[in-house]
Amino acid sequence: MSARQRLRREDAERGAVSVFLAVLVPGLLLIVGLAVDGGAKVAATQRANAIADESARAGGQALDVAAALTGQIRVDPAAAVAVAQSYLDRNDVQGAVTVVDGDTLQVTTTITEPTTFLGLIGISTLTVEGTGTADLISGTGQNGGAGP
Repeated sequence: MSARQRLRREDAERGAVSVFLAVLVPGLLLIVGLAVDGGAKVAATQRANAIADESARAGGQALDVAAALTGQIRVDPAAAVAVAQSYLDRNDVQGAVTVVDGDTLQVTTTITEPTTFLGLIGISTLTVEGTGTADLISGTGQNGGAGP
């Protein structure tokens, strides 16, 4: 083999590592982005559910004072909605509070989180929703027991 043939053979593989890295690095960044931002989405979902649950619990404690003075223990639905919405506002979380069937307080939250790596492919935010419910007590007698 002549010197010229050896030189051509060595030049034939020159730059092969650069092409390999140019293809591999974006793929690795995408995988890392999915792992990091996917974990952030799971954490945001857990936070949205936790805040919705706590908001519903707070609203579920809004007793009807006038009824309590007469011995009836029940929750005032309008006050429950106001307390639950106030809890969401204090935590800077968007959400909706509704009373379903007159005895269940339902809270739905929406949280938007910025992404870390997925912004490289055009996904700049992730939006998640959470829900929480609380049963509104309506009873008579002591300790919230149901009455006639």
